[in-house]
Amino acid sequence: MALFTETELRTRARQKSSVLAKAFDSVLREHVVKQEKVARHDVFLSHAYEDKELIVGAAAAIEDLGYTVYLDWRDDPQLDRSKVTAATAERLRTRLRASRSLFYSTTAQSSTSKWMPWELGFQDGSNSRAAILPVTSSGQTDDYKGQEYLGIYPYIARGKTQGGVEKIWVHRSASQYISFDEWLLGKQPYEH
Repeated sequence: MALFTETELRTRARQKSSVLAKAFDSVLREHVVKQEKVARHDVFLSHAYEDKELIVGAAAAIEDLGYTVYLDWRDDPQLDRSKVTAATAERLRTRLRASRSLFYSTTAQSSTSKWMPWELGFQDGSNSRAAILPVTSSGQTDDYKGQEYLGIYPYIARGKTQGGVEKIWVHRSASQYISFDEWLLGKQPYEH
């Protein structure tokens, strides 16, 4: 199994853009209309706005596996990420409650986010289905050691089943993991 890398996520984001071959505003409007019909998301993708390109790639990679992903700037473009307001907080609470899990994307920029720690704490307190999505700058190791409080959460990696099917895996360590689908049902990673 492997962690997501910046290179692969940037490549996936560019593929998504070229395949769609539409103006960004047009794609965004189309997606907003589509998302209004989605009552529940599989993943609330918590991230630093400065990582926009990486996050487009991460969302596409997760959606490629059949899951729905919520991105605040894409799905609620009216929100002002630069300001902490009660209205924004309430909208995010609503979206978090409607999400089966939260992936906290760790990058060099994530420490600059005003919202990420708040989103993680809210989700952890609501349903405990919060995990770290490490984005590495190089190498595809399958082990992640989170710093400070991030180390208490499981982390996300991708890999194939014995049958060769690509899946998302939730890890406690390189040898303790479970499929994302099983984790969403309340099961915990176990030793393999």
